[in-house]
Amino acid sequence: MYNRACGACHAGQLPNAPQKGDKAAWAPRLAQGMETLVQHVTQGFKAMPPRGLCMECSAEDYRVIILWMSE
Repeated sequence: MYNRACGACHAGQLPNAPQKGDKAAWAPRLAQGMETLVQHVTQGFKAMPPRGLCMECSAEDYRVIILWMSE
């Protein structure tokens, strides 16, 4: 899922999208709480399109991917 939907922006192509493994960039986002982050992905937030363009992803998929990217 990351490679298909998330990696396009979170692998460095979009400067404001936190990159995988960038703990400093993810820390303030994680501080908002996982439910807020999942809501941002689901509804769209700033430059992120709704559902991160992954129409088949579930809320649990988003949680897992967010945790994996933030490690």
